[in-house]
Amino acid sequence: METMIDHPARGQVGDLLRTWRHRRRRSQLDLALDAGISQRHLSFIESGRSVPSRGMLLRLSQHLDLPLRQRNRLLLAAGYAPSFPERRLDDPALEPAMAAVRRVLDRHLPNPAIAIDRHWTMLAANAAIAPLLEEIEDRTLLEAPANALRLSLHPRGLAPRILNHAEWREHVLERLRRLGEQSADPVLAALEEELAVYPAPQERPRAVPDPGGMIAIPLRLKLRGTELAFITTTTVFGAPLDVTLSEIAIESFFPADEATARFLAESRPPIGAAS
Repeated sequence: METMIDHPARGQVGDLLRTWRHRRRRSQLDLALDAGISQRHLSFIESGRSVPSRGMLLRLSQHLDLPLRQRNRLLLAAGYAPSFPERRLDDPALEPAMAAVRRVLDRHLPNPAIAIDRHWTMLAANAAIAPLLEEIEDRTLLEAPANALRLSLHPRGLAPRILNHAEWREHVLERLRRLGEQSADPVLAALEEELAVYPAPQERPRAVPDPGGMIAIPLRLKLRGTELAFITTTTVFGAPLDVTLSEIAIESFFPADEATARFLAESRPPIGAAS
């Protein structure tokens, strides 16, 4: 027997489904075939003429690749209780995962790494991040909850130290745009709007890089009189069933040249200094 809560307005769940289907650029026929139902059935769900079961909503959510947070919202719109818990970071159930985060941060030394949530709020960082933040002019940007993207593009943050600011800014804004489209998160949309109007620092003349000779867009910084270059990777948990866990990511920085590798080795902090 299905567990249901107060019934929402008729058609609300159908409106949400239709919105997400359009966002994912899927036709009714395409989605219906993937979900193993008829187009007519899906049409009835979207119009409010048919009440979908919990199982049907979860199946459609999976084929629409909805974030767990949005799957819960879809269930609530249909009158069902959420399927995926959302725990606090200090919940004992999340301790094994948070221990794994700390372990990854520590083992990434001497290279910098940070853990972030869905809004790019910094949850933790290893000690190799500290040298990158030494020359931040506005120290309030480092106060919790510090936002990694705001910190990087703010004119009194890391931006004056970024040698390829225009290139990196375009990369950051495009990434935010994609994440916003995927999640429909208004906080990410607001963050994108905020960062887009930050004034750009005057960049030093540099040779235009040949995209054909690059493997990734680097982050180029000048710190302590040394030009550094990093490439980044993003790590997420596989097959999460908790909303909070599904939204944690680790952003890892790797040296893109020998000068950066030497700088990091010489600045190497002790293991266990993650914050």
